[in-house]
Amino acid sequence: PRCPACLLLLLLLGTSGFFQSYAVEVVLKDASNATCLYARWMMRFVIKYETNSSDYKITTLNVSSVTHNGSVCGSDTEAAVLAVQFGEGHSWRVNFTKTNETYQGDFVTFTYNTNDTAVFPDAKRKGQIAIVAKDDMHPVKLNDVFVCHNTDSFEAENVTQIFWNATVQAFVQNGTLGKNESRCHADAPTSAPTVPPTTANVTTAPATTLSPAPTTAPKPVENPDTGNYSLKSGNKTCLLATVGLQLNISQAKPLLININPKTTSADGTCGNTTATLRLNDGNSTLIAFTFGVKNSSASVQKFYLKEVNVTLLNHLNGSVISSADNSNFSQWDAYLGSSYMCRKEQTLEINEDLQVHTFNLWIQPFLVEANKFSTAEECFADSDLNFLIPIAVGMALGFLIILVFISYIIGRRKSRTGYQSV
Repeated sequence: PRCPACLLLLLLLGTSGFFQSYAVEVVLKDASNATCLYARWMMRFVIKYETNSSDYKITTLNVSSVTHNGSVCGSDTEAAVLAVQFGEGHSWRVNFTKTNETYQGDFVTFTYNTNDTAVFPDAKRKGQIAIVAKDDMHPVKLNDVFVCHNTDSFEAENVTQIFWNATVQAFVQNGTLGKNESRCHADAPTSAPTVPPTTANVTTAPATTLSPAPTTAPKPVENPDTGNYSLKSGNKTCLLATVGLQLNISQAKPLLININPKTTSADGTCGNTTATLRLNDGNSTLIAFTFGVKNSSASVQKFYLKEVNVTLLNHLNGSVISSADNSNFSQWDAYLGSSYMCRKEQTLEINEDLQVHTFNLWIQPFLVEANKFSTAEECFADSDLNFLIPIAVGMALGFLIILVFISYIIGRRKSRTGYQSV
């Protein structure tokens, strides 16, 4: 029965994994105070939208400050509805239908509000935009709990909806959650099933002694190739960059991705106080570096790296798999009019599960003259290297001099001994 006044909704907040967001737990109760619908899940939305300058930006929308208007228990003749509202006019809902033996998700409706300028800065289209998609949840037996720990997602109309750590049961029987679980496809084991031996598939062979198969150590990932990138303002080069890039993604099995400069294109914007270099690695990885200008004193200005955004795309259909951003950097600083260089490996931590490693970095985002890098300010790690090289050379020369001196002394002693024996 529909009884909004009798609903009880418990909301819990938390964080998890690469897709950092809020966890939501919903316990929906009917008029008799019996649980009729239970859901606990995490979700995040990655949205591509058009700006006033007619280009496209990718933004992420997390779940927070949730309300539950429109949630319904459902019945034999009425769909159950799980509806939540959050942020500045955003909402998400899913309808559940049932048969005599099963229930399943029907349609998912996601509505986002581009008037939320914190999420959609400079959006060309204003107002609420609704996306309706068919839920791919498979039928679940009544009184079983649907569980999906691994990340699952689907894309519709420039919106990728990402879900993980989900536990759901609609049409709860007798107010008690079921004890049996029905797992999603993402949680299914990937190993091939074991075929038990039968008289039809067993053959007799002579006994042989088999030596254990050699184990092959995993091949280490090599450092990425160094790419050369530049931006122009009119006919004049306004940004220069030389860098090798590698992504480090933490997951069940850590993943290293080298950015191939041969398939990577560069675009971006140049300005007096802000510049952005965007790299597109064959439509599978997007990396954006944003630089700013700061006053180190009343008369001295420096540039620095202030933000990095990484977006991973599905190379088959171009849909967004994930996106991460860190706007709190204050690195790679050098005096305005010069360049910054760091040949040794550096690590930029985007979040706890994503890092960007740079190699052979040389960057100048402002005041490029004659299409060439200006004098470089080297990073501390390179300075240490430059300091240690002459010391090492000096020590080697000193050691060589000592060896020559010892050889000379031994030679003179042998000569004197020869003379005395004569």
